[in-house]
Amino acid sequence: MYKVAVIGDRDSIFGFAALGLDVYFADTAKEALTVFKEITDGRYTVIYITEMLASQLTDDIEKFSLQPSPAIIFIPGVKGNTGQGIEQVKKSVEKAVGSDIIFNN
Repeated sequence: MYKVAVIGDRDSIFGFAALGLDVYFADTAKEALTVFKEITDGRYTVIYITEMLASQLTDDIEKFSLQPSPAIIFIPGVKGNTGQGIEQVKKSVEKAVGSDIIFNN
């Protein structure tokens, strides 16, 4: 069975527990890095992380960009959207289809 984890501050990710996902609360980059290192051991196939924390763990997340698992997906938090999630999706689409299909108006 595939497992999904979510990393972020309590207010941003608390609702994911109701969906049956494993939630890991982290308010600082240091806490997030500790959790990230613990859960990237092969237990999870998908890891959602708030954009604010992901922006502080760029090097650690980048190590998994060429691996099929876990898929690391950025999500906006209650403190705002940095645009990294959309940028990540855009890069994935460009890689998959060989062209930018998202047009900005």
